[in-house]
Amino acid sequence: MQVIYDSKTDTLTIIFSDVSVSESDEDKPGIILDYDSDGNIVSLEILDASKRIVQPNKIEYELSGAK
Repeated sequence: MQVIYDSKTDTLTIIFSDVSVSESDEDKPGIILDYDSDGNIVSLEILDASKRIVQPNKIEYELSGAK
């Protein structure tokens, strides 16, 4: 998984899988979901991220239930 914040375009992208995107869908205004040919989500893109997320340039990562 990869998380990218581009301050020039104010876009936050979360890439779940490194496969080709077959289809994109703007689920809600400014929220774009990318899918592979099997319909699995590949990535999530948030436009105008600084208006939607408190700190788009900061990330916290936690493994829940990990031993």
